[in-house]
Amino acid sequence: MRWFFCLIGLLMIVEGLPYFACPDKMKSWMAAIQKIPDGQLRILGLLSMCVGLLLAYLFNE
Repeated sequence: MRWFFCLIGLLMIVEGLPYFACPDKMKSWMAAIQKIPDGQLRILGLLSMCVGLLLAYLFNE
């Protein structure tokens, strides 16, 4: 459970960094994301999850 909370903390750092570093760009990116069709966003999300799973598998202790 300790490892899980450490992972969540790191995820929050990585997710929050762009909002801290360049909030104006994040607003424009969010506006652009709303224009992308749902199907393409689903494919992007699936690919992202697969890459994350692959990385977790490859670099597991």
